[in-house]
Amino acid sequence: MSVKIYVGNLAKTTTEEEIKTLFSQAGEVALVEVVKDKGTGQSKGFAFVTMNAESDATKAISMFNAYSLSDHALKVNVAKPKAAF
Repeated sequence: MSVKIYVGNLAKTTTEEEIKTLFSQAGEVALVEVVKDKGTGQSKGFAFVTMNAESDATKAISMFNAYSLSDHALKVNVAKPKAAF
């Protein structure tokens, strides 16, 4: 079962490819989505990574929470479901 992970405190210049390369160290990455401002197209400083296995997601969280990437300490945890309005 795939698991979606929240990755916060990213540098605005961090690319999806950089995130995928990093998280691939923990297991198979299905998808990386850097969240961007609709008006400017600039990164908002966070992303979502979908891992194919729950065990890989757990490993990624333990490996990369507080990990320093581009002088930013990452905040990594299981993504919360989107709130319905």
